[in-house]
Amino acid sequence: MNAPPDESLALYVHWPFCVSKCPYCDFNSHVRAHIDEPAWRDALLADLAAEHQVTGPRRVHSIFFGGGTPSLMAPATVGAILSAAARLWSVDEGCEITLEANPSSVEAARFAGFAAAGVNRVSLGLQALDDAALKVLGRPHDVATGLAALDVAQAHFPRVSFDLIYDRPGHTVAAWEAELTRALAFGTEHLSLYQLTIEAGTRFAVEHAAGRLRTPDAETSADLFDLTQAMTEAAGLPAYETSNHGLPSRHNLSYWTYADYVGVGPGAHGRRGGVATVRHRKPENWLAAMAAGDGIVETQALPPATRATEALLMGLRLTEGIDRAVFAQRTGVALADAVDGAAVARLADLGLIEDDAAGLRLTRAGRPLVNAVLREIA
Repeated sequence: MNAPPDESLALYVHWPFCVSKCPYCDFNSHVRAHIDEPAWRDALLADLAAEHQVTGPRRVHSIFFGGGTPSLMAPATVGAILSAAARLWSVDEGCEITLEANPSSVEAARFAGFAAAGVNRVSLGLQALDDAALKVLGRPHDVATGLAALDVAQAHFPRVSFDLIYDRPGHTVAAWEAELTRALAFGTEHLSLYQLTIEAGTRFAVEHAAGRLRTPDAETSADLFDLTQAMTEAAGLPAYETSNHGLPSRHNLSYWTYADYVGVGPGAHGRRGGVATVRHRKPENWLAAMAAGDGIVETQALPPATRATEALLMGLRLTEGIDRAVFAQRTGVALADAVDGAAVARLADLGLIEDDAAGLRLTRAGRPLVNAVLREIA
């Protein structure tokens, strides 16, 4: 597993519209009954062209359509964006081109169109293989719909990933073992397995604060994490990052190794050349701003110390950890100067972290404690 080269670039295209309201994210305001897709397509193409003016003629190693529910896009829109990217930059022959899909928006004809447009990897939001759990999570699909979508994806794309959420309210080790056994049997090359987090400002947060939503206790959560690691390793899909298992995604590695990436579309973030960019978050505000010439609401030159902190927070989640040479090259700060040396030594003595000439990485015992470790050393 290698970090993307420094001269390369990842592209993130954000499609803000959702298929339904969601209780544990903040896209509720992005549900629309109808949109003017040609107008949105033209604005996204203009946003890409504006980024090219800044980055210049660099190589693109990955393109990711996220959201939102980008599988609601017309395949022709995806094709237009990919064609524009190829005109503006030099796109690698083996470029990873991923599209996130919600099972409720999957149709065989649409997936065939995405594949014809150039998409070669799909990330499918199954989220659970249990109908009751899907209702708790507020998802509009059931298990049968999700598995039908998975069948369609595997028929049309050479690379398929799907995500599941565990550590859910009422979740037990036995139930998760059965669910993960079933998931691993589908034979995909990649799984994203996330422990449920309660985000502030969501319905889940309100329910949790009121005591109406009870998540597993700390001991059960730890057991669920350990079971996840053991089962995926046994199936040949070991974790390469805290929540991601199997063949690494090039695009994900761009984030975790602090490589440059361009973000276009409403609410998209970017990091390129030591500069952070943020687009207007509300879709209509971004569209209006693009009509006026620029969808960026904030541009900030990041000092080396900030870049180092961001790279540390991302990189330590990787199983391989942080490469000293790559870290220094991309942040301008030596790794040793970015961490609390005494804290690192203390955690190393406890068997939670390894610190050597190559870099810094969590041990197997330290990986489930990544957030606590980061609070100690950052």
